[in-house]
Amino acid sequence: MRPVRPAMWLSRRGVWVLLILCALLALSSIVPLALVLVALTALAATVTVIADLRIGPSGEQLRLQRSHGPYAALDRADALDYTFENRCGSSLHIELAEAPVERVAFEDGTSLVAPAHSVLTFTNRFVAYERGPARFSAVYARVRNDVGMLERRFFSCAPLEIHVYPDFSAVEGYGTLARRSTLLETGLRKLRLRGAGTEFESLREYAAGDAFRTIDWKATARRGRLMVAQYDVERSQNLLIGLDAGRLMTPRIGRRRKFDYALSAGLSVARVAQIAGDNVGLVAFAGRTLREVPPHRGLSHHAALVRAVYDLQPRMEEPDYEAFAAHVRRRYAKRSLVVIFTDLFDPAASQAILGSIAVLSGRHLVMCIFMNDASISDAVSQEPHDIPSAYRFATAVRLEEERQSAIAALQARGVIVVDAAAQRLTVALLDAYLDVKARSLL
Repeated sequence: MRPVRPAMWLSRRGVWVLLILCALLALSSIVPLALVLVALTALAATVTVIADLRIGPSGEQLRLQRSHGPYAALDRADALDYTFENRCGSSLHIELAEAPVERVAFEDGTSLVAPAHSVLTFTNRFVAYERGPARFSAVYARVRNDVGMLERRFFSCAPLEIHVYPDFSAVEGYGTLARRSTLLETGLRKLRLRGAGTEFESLREYAAGDAFRTIDWKATARRGRLMVAQYDVERSQNLLIGLDAGRLMTPRIGRRRKFDYALSAGLSVARVAQIAGDNVGLVAFAGRTLREVPPHRGLSHHAALVRAVYDLQPRMEEPDYEAFAAHVRRRYAKRSLVVIFTDLFDPAASQAILGSIAVLSGRHLVMCIFMNDASISDAVSQEPHDIPSAYRFATAVRLEEERQSAIAALQARGVIVVDAAAQRLTVALLDAYLDVKARSLL
């Protein structure tokens, strides 16, 4: 570790000794005996400081290593791991503090006592409050030995970067049940019908009535007899996630933005869809297309989805729903489940969404996902008792009526609407997705 300039300060013990010396010096003008006490105290303090200097430690006698995995989750408690080595011949009292880190809040500093010639491991807890890359820079240490007159200050600068990903805790609790029962019972497994399909399943010998085009000539040459390839017919379909990253998704509900809830829910349903064998793609848009990942399947593809959008932030601009709908209709001809995350509190935005849905719903099955704000329902449920509360009640009622009217208009066009509280958004979306698969709506 390297010393912070200036490297040494008086500790609290040293400050108290200095204050006592000053007090005795002031008394020496009144009580001559106090001058003797001043001299003795000063001599003892000098000897103690010299002993403190000799004991150390120096920066070369301290080693600090910090580690963490490459990922952390939004709003989830996590911790950095430290290994501290004391090569000094005295036990040390140490206080560690991380330099401020963007997107991360530490719970508190770390204090420990390291015996002489020891190696200690410990943790420092933190919570990430924003998605994206978080870079840890310097760690600062205040060190005192057993004498305790001087406080040495050091820092270790070994940069460490982690990626703060969306919170998948909802799907972690939901996923086990979905994999073991719901997914299989609702028929999300492959429907193994031989004789047609596109995915290779097995080989067998040629039989009368088999189509000539099904003969696998390479297998026939290897085995010396006619062999026919069989293929699976699957119920895998396309799922396209549309993320509105415009101004309506920037407000916060609690500590998270609406967009954070939408992103977590979208990537969670993508994870379950991978288990079901569906092809999953994603388009994030605002005034233009911001990120796009074409539909594909597999766990590695889900990891690619997460990496593509984990640091995406909403922006203060109007989302272009018409351009998004035209882009989806042009790029994705195969009928798909299009899941759109947006908001309906703006009447102009509601009309734009309705117009875009009309473009998409002719070819695709569209699902719109909205987050209802608890503050609106609370305002509607409370009886007004004065003029400000009456205005608040009237505004909330109007917003709720506009929202319900827009939802009814969407449902009249065959759109599936999920309207849930932000904290329940992921579970509500997973339920709706499984219902679509169970009912074979695609």
